[in-house]
Amino acid sequence: MGEHLFRMGFRDEAAGYFHKAVKLNPDFSDAKENFYRVANWLVERWHFIMLNDSKRNMIYNAAIQKAVCLGSKSVLDIGAGTGILSMFAKKAGAQSVYACELSKTMYELACDVVAANKMEAGIKLLHMKSLDIEIPKHIPERYSTIKVSLVVTETVDAGLFGEGIVESLIHAWDHLLLQPKIKGESGNCEKYGKVIPASAVIFGMAVECVEIRRHHRVGSKDIAGIHLPTNVKFQSPACSSIDTEETIEPYTTEKMSRVPGGYLALTECFEIMKVDFNNLQELKSLATKKPDKLDIPVIKEGILDAIVVWFVLQLDDEHSLSTSPSEETCWEQAVYPVQELTDYRVKPGDHVTMEVSCRDCYLRIQSISVLDLEHNMEVSESCTKDKDLLSLGNEAELCSALANLQTSKSAGVEQTCVLESTEIALLNNIPYHEGFKMAMRKVLSSLTPEKLCRVMDTHCEDNGMSSETGQNNTRQRTPEPFCVLDVSEGFSILPVIAGTLGQVKPYSSVEKDKHRIALDLISEASHFPKETLEFWLRHVEDESAVLQRPKSDKLWSIIILDVIEPSGLIQQEIMEKAAISRCLLQPGGKIFPQYVLMFGMLVESQTLVEENAVQGTERTLGLNIAPFINQFRVPIRVFLDLSSLPCVPLSKPVELLRLDLMTPYLNTSNREVKVHICKSGQVTAIPFWYHMYLDDEIRLDTAGEASHWKQAAVVLENPLQVDVGEELVLRVQHHKSNVSITVKQ
Repeated sequence: MGEHLFRMGFRDEAAGYFHKAVKLNPDFSDAKENFYRVANWLVERWHFIMLNDSKRNMIYNAAIQKAVCLGSKSVLDIGAGTGILSMFAKKAGAQSVYACELSKTMYELACDVVAANKMEAGIKLLHMKSLDIEIPKHIPERYSTIKVSLVVTETVDAGLFGEGIVESLIHAWDHLLLQPKIKGESGNCEKYGKVIPASAVIFGMAVECVEIRRHHRVGSKDIAGIHLPTNVKFQSPACSSIDTEETIEPYTTEKMSRVPGGYLALTECFEIMKVDFNNLQELKSLATKKPDKLDIPVIKEGILDAIVVWFVLQLDDEHSLSTSPSEETCWEQAVYPVQELTDYRVKPGDHVTMEVSCRDCYLRIQSISVLDLEHNMEVSESCTKDKDLLSLGNEAELCSALANLQTSKSAGVEQTCVLESTEIALLNNIPYHEGFKMAMRKVLSSLTPEKLCRVMDTHCEDNGMSSETGQNNTRQRTPEPFCVLDVSEGFSILPVIAGTLGQVKPYSSVEKDKHRIALDLISEASHFPKETLEFWLRHVEDESAVLQRPKSDKLWSIIILDVIEPSGLIQQEIMEKAAISRCLLQPGGKIFPQYVLMFGMLVESQTLVEENAVQGTERTLGLNIAPFINQFRVPIRVFLDLSSLPCVPLSKPVELLRLDLMTPYLNTSNREVKVHICKSGQVTAIPFWYHMYLDDEIRLDTAGEASHWKQAAVVLENPLQVDVGEELVLRVQHHKSNVSITVKQ
């Protein structure tokens, strides 16, 4: 029932069934896997990180306490989450506290937390959006005839506006809050309205960062012999959001202090925008205000990869929080990748120019360009439309910009192909594509009936066949093409690579029309007819049954399966797919990868501990929150970068598991692995990754420098003290596609 509800989109209801199944049978691996999967949707992981940020909690508590002491006695908490800010207000002495939360799961969690802290009589929780709150309908009792005097909220994301704080506060000022105090006016704060946070200042910095670059720009036009045509422009969703009618987040996020390979600041930190949350007119003007133009001098030579953004949240005139990458904070930074400049190199004396605005409830940074020493401008094609040129100013500026605008468009119509950042990183993973090319060539060479052709040629000559008859037989002898099926998730050029390897009929399982058009254009640029490449889903009546024969009398020579998710986990149902695939292979055919080895090691990492569960009551200033939210802790952390994860290795890497897709009898469902301790400390987590073997010689490492995969880790519920020289035994269990790793006591 839970799985059915989850597939239909009823995640809250599905979670209830999954949770019941786990309680009834804690060892039921399918139920646990399902619950962990849905828990990540219902309670986002940043809740744990923020609740463990004691500095953030103390500063919010101090600001709320100050406001209540100055007379703000009626409080509304917008986007309450666990209810921590509401409880700060109640503890400070607020007479009436109201809290609204849209998520059903978080609302129910907040009800339990407030009750456990014995504040249910003083805090009224509302399961609704703040935009739907009406007075006196939803805020009754003694304050039913007036509005509240204080709104507290932290509905901000890495780009400040992305959680809808502007829209929420405009509605609050219009319908829920008392009028603000005029500067210089005296009187009790209870008669006036105010918001915490009071204001914010947004900052930015232009950076060079290889990790950001390889996830947002395709670095090579030639990949394993495949030429990417100039009329196909690959974009990540962050930049393509400018040219779409959909409201898409125009940035990605990164913890810049932990980004693999680090980053280089190319400019000084600069101010982007200020916003006063206690000024209704200013809030209303944000969405209609014309973009501000910024001109920032470059201070270091490098490659312009992104504009990194953070903010300082001024809670009041005394208390503030910074999300700067130089601060120890729970916050990530917003990253605006730069795409489609003719030259990304910058040097001191150059200027980075951009336009900034708040549109569709997002901070927008667009028209990013570089003005060099000779005042030549290069405009980022992907982040501006032609009509934006009109905003450059007078006619002279427009002519100058047009004269210096360099494009890479070919004579043909340019096709924009929007890829996820992990898909762009995959295109940039050259060892991956070269490895597959070598492995496919080896398999196809072993299947080519060269000897049979030579025997038939000799037989024809011995019988003195005419030239014409010989030609007819030659046509008859032409072998049928080998069929290669790629059922990778998302965009993949592996079928195009396969199509260059001789008599091959490659099939792609991409679903999106724009991806299919892009693959057709790539095929043409690689000099083989686009009809050579087939899109398999057009031949399949039931898309849930992708794995079937290419024809009733034909089998596959190669089937490419997606074994590892970009998150670092094994794909669901991969072993079931492998079992079907083995039945669809011709003699000598192969599944890629043929087998996978899983590796792991023991580490001590306080970071993983704090990102996985709330640590007691001290971090939350004595409030009892941990037992309730920790019900949604997931023992596996995904999307990790081991190269930059703050941790201390306590052992060397060890092989944990073998998954053989071609030879299943080599797989074991239970295994015990002895791990030698090489450094004393507390084992808090077991990070893991994979070596994917396309054959015994060609290996892909999911933790390698060029890898488009992230890594994952099992986080222990209770850290384990170990000493040098000891041995720890790990129990590795493999059920279907689920793998669990526990410490044998």
